[in-house]
Amino acid sequence: MKFLLVLFFLAHLVYAQDASSDDECAPDALDNYNMPLRVGSLFIILVTSALGIFTPMIMHRIKPYSPGSIRDWILTVGKFFGTGVILATAFVHMLPDAMENFDSPCLTAGWKTYGAFAGVFCMIASFALQLLEMGAISRLDALRKQKQQSSSSVSSATAEMDSKTLEEGMHNHGHSAGLLENEDQSFRNVGTLMLELGIVMHSIIIGITLANTGEDEFTTLLIALVFHQFFEGVALGTRINALPNTSWVKSLVLALLFIIMTPIGVAIGIGIHSSFNPNSSSSVLASAILDSLSAGILLYNAYISLMALEINHNIQFRQQSFSRKAICFLSMYVGAGLMALIGEWA
Repeated sequence: MKFLLVLFFLAHLVYAQDASSDDECAPDALDNYNMPLRVGSLFIILVTSALGIFTPMIMHRIKPYSPGSIRDWILTVGKFFGTGVILATAFVHMLPDAMENFDSPCLTAGWKTYGAFAGVFCMIASFALQLLEMGAISRLDALRKQKQQSSSSVSSATAEMDSKTLEEGMHNHGHSAGLLENEDQSFRNVGTLMLELGIVMHSIIIGITLANTGEDEFTTLLIALVFHQFFEGVALGTRINALPNTSWVKSLVLALLFIIMTPIGVAIGIGIHSSFNPNSSSSVLASAILDSLSAGILLYNAYISLMALEINHNIQFRQQSFSRKAICFLSMYVGAGLMALIGEWA
């Protein structure tokens, strides 16, 4: 419900039109609006996003694979490639756009009294994500304490139990441990869910932008977004693979949420193209704030969850051979470089 309210708020801001006598803030002329091509782009983006996110997920799930196998190498390269993509998406695609929008002459005077709103909202998102993870950790600590107290009670009563009662007690204790594992799994899910949230907010914006781009720039932007969505899909798909003991239903829901969001943005943009003014104060402000928040979410995840925990503080990674570590780092840099290159057009 909260997510739907956020989408409603976004739609309200995007649809709002601010009257302006300044030509710079007037609606862009969309001559020769090719409706079949715009509708076709919706399905192109849909298929591309599905290919990007389902490819690593299917490769991970079709059958068990051993460490060092070809499929293991492909998925490992894809995972680190995705880390670079996420980092570049925040630095190259989101933050610069947010800064440019906050500097727009179409914003009201109040938003121009301070020159670093993009950084502020980015920082707020990072702080919010830290508090959310801290809450999850506190919950885990409480569960561990409860488990220890339960274990002590079981141990003190063991001497008075017969073998059957002891067996039942151990069975109940197993359920308690399972509860702890489920809570621990929920904590590890937080990072991936927040990562998807950041990507989804940005996806709606770029979908609306694509649908309302002039004919001369439309094809170039569409091609750039095809690669953009495919790489983001690979990045998110590899992260969904890393979720422990996640059912295929939950993985499918997470994948579908990513797949449909940019097409939804395109559909919204097509529906309002005749009256939509991307240069209005409310539209510029909505894009600036959401891009800033998304950047903060992606940067926090990229540095804390994806780089620090999986590389620097991961003993298994540190014990890998030099060649494997070199390939992982190279994959991350290539992912960041390609996503940065796409930033020239999208």
